Amino acid sequence: MKNHPIQVLMTTAKKEDAERIAENLVKQRMAGCVQILGPISSVYWWKDKIETSQEYLCLIKTEKHLYRKLEQSIKNMHSYEMPEITAFSIHAGSKQYLRWLHNNLKQ
Repeated sequence: MKNHPIQVLMTTAKKEDAERIAENLVKQRMAGCVQILGPISSVYWWKDKIETSQEYLCLIKTEKHLYRKLEQSIKNMHSYEMPEITAFSIHAGSKQYLRWLHNNLKQ
């Protein structure tokens, strides 16, 4: 796919934080859509001990050329010292949806 659609995963501690970040990314046209799931349970290592917490998972739809700006924008708004921000290529999808996504992002 010439526009290289990707999905970015990010978690937050509070639903309000997820909603604020999602709205900002969509408003800036760095994301065409952000879905917020949760609360979810996370178990992870942090500062040499195992932590368990409730978080909200954001599924962010964008394109590869916007990733670096999107990542920096998330870091600027996020409350975590080191937020989870990971990206995955979308190898296939509905042509209509991917066209809609492309048309709603900064070029």
